[in-house]
Amino acid sequence: MQPAQIPADVRIGHIHLKVADIPRAVAFYRDLLGFDLLFEMDDVAFLSAGGYHHHIGLNTWTSPGGTPPGRSNTGLYHFALNYPTSLDLSIAVRRLVENDWPIDGASDHYTHIAVYTHDPDRNGIELAVDADPARWASIKDITAEDFPKFLQPLDVAALLAESEGR
Repeated sequence: MQPAQIPADVRIGHIHLKVADIPRAVAFYRDLLGFDLLFEMDDVAFLSAGGYHHHIGLNTWTSPGGTPPGRSNTGLYHFALNYPTSLDLSIAVRRLVENDWPIDGASDHYTHIAVYTHDPDRNGIELAVDADPARWASIKDITAEDFPKFLQPLDVAALLAESEGR
């Protein structure tokens, strides 16, 4: 059997998450990450950036008051929010830091830089900005020896310096 081929211009449209508490989750995605709240009811909410029909759906249909899955459970590891510029990423990370929201890690992945956090339900979130696409070509041919260059520490202080005073 031949492997399936997906069109190159396919993109991920939205993510829909089970959460324990709609108002708590909305507050995180709206107030800390900056998404626009489009619609909210007792058990569902939809948020967007830039007028898209929705980037994030939240529901408590089967999870009201629920607890996050354990670290060894299968499921979502994280989803990524790609910012247009490093300044935009810096502003987003600064907002988290200034609101005492935990940063779980930060890496320079060569193809992009990433800061990791989580929402109130412990869903992992990668806040990222892509590097110049000319660097991406090398990822197809990486070897075990090359892999460490994709896992370099990120200087978060330098990233935050980009948005100093904003």
